Amino acid sequence: MKPVLALVGRPNVGKSTLFNRLTKSRDAIVADYAGLTRDRHYGNGKQGKHEFIAIDTGGFEPDATNGIFKEMAKQTRQAVAEADVVIFVVDAREGISAQDHEIAKYLRRLGKPCILAANKSEGLLAGAQLVEFFELGLGAVHPVSAAHGQGIHTLVELALEPLNLADPDELEEEREPGIIKLAVAGRPNVGKSTLINAWLGEERLVAFDLPGTTRDAISVPFERNGQKFELVDTAGLRRKGKVFEAIEKFSVVKTLQAIESSNVVLLLIDATQGVTDQDAHIAGYILENGRAVVLAVNKWDAVDEYQRELVKRSIETRLPFLKFATMHLISATKRQGLGPLWASIAQAYKAANCKMSTPILTRLLLEAVQFQSPKRSGMYRPKLRYAHQGGMNPPVIIIHGNSLEHVTDAYKRFLEGRFRKEFDLVGTPMRIELKTATNPFADKASSKY
Repeated sequence: MKPVLALVGRPNVGKSTLFNRLTKSRDAIVADYAGLTRDRHYGNGKQGKHEFIAIDTGGFEPDATNGIFKEMAKQTRQAVAEADVVIFVVDAREGISAQDHEIAKYLRRLGKPCILAANKSEGLLAGAQLVEFFELGLGAVHPVSAAHGQGIHTLVELALEPLNLADPDELEEEREPGIIKLAVAGRPNVGKSTLINAWLGEERLVAFDLPGTTRDAISVPFERNGQKFELVDTAGLRRKGKVFEAIEKFSVVKTLQAIESSNVVLLLIDATQGVTDQDAHIAGYILENGRAVVLAVNKWDAVDEYQRELVKRSIETRLPFLKFATMHLISATKRQGLGPLWASIAQAYKAANCKMSTPILTRLLLEAVQFQSPKRSGMYRPKLRYAHQGGMNPPVIIIHGNSLEHVTDAYKRFLEGRFRKEFDLVGTPMRIELKTATNPFADKASSKY
């Protein structure tokens, strides 16, 4: 699973700027204004072969007892609890403060791996200006500039070093073939545990507990009708001694990690509440990671006809990007509609690992172009020549031709529909990559003049 790095510090030290630098995004709002970030913010980062999850947090006041600062502190404690390594961000220009001492005291008490990053250190003498931060008792001070990208690479290396991460290529080779890794994802109290218990009680189902990983997740191998599965529970289970009373017990990180490492994700939605923002975020993360997905609406027996219609409409409007997924209406408590789930899970796994031959893909491409040509863009008309498969889980189709940078998104969706219909790609996202051929004589022609 991906390691987790949490960014912690007092307000306006540059945590969100550093978060955007680590994730190579602009997801976190940045402004010269203290207290802008209040909730936890999750993002993916990568350095070399190793990927990680970064968590941006609001300004931390460990001893806050009321108001918005108490809620912000609660969010930060949750981020620290989920993290493998904490990056404590301080302001190199303003120097050390009493609040920095309070945060350092809190982090020392936890005993988690902690990296001290002095932000805004561009143009400063590392030895002279940063020596005062040693009194925080967190070891060496690492000067960085999130705004200019200085020292970021070294900072991530130092953060990942104590985790002794294995080579991702070796981990892929260690996975036993033929086993479908299934993650059950969804909001708290949506019925994940009830569904899992219902599965484990079915006939022709062999199950046993496999004690958790370093993140205290629960993995349950079982077999159904000759097919082996590995079920990953994303309920955010923790040993009682590891849970802070002031934080929620549901771990977003565990859900993200389980999704990333799975073959198929079963996204569970509560029919009594409809599709919420958190459901949409989880669905977006599934799509971003290219995982096969099956959609299940639980507690269907607990709502009336009017509410059922509202739920269906909310799925259509808020999750339109999951149209390729099969939807099931179930009741985990009454064990209604659970049987067809397995067929959809197997179908989604098969579609995600579908092998598509180059001749068939090229024939489908040329037939699609003959039926409807891509739209001309100025003096250019894209010419699509041939296609081949570029990867699986999710399926990737690479199309070669000329002037393909002018192909519209609408035409790509048209091609995706043709490919999906031919290969029965139900339950898996699909990616189409366009590669334009370069003119080998372009340089020679320009050199004459």
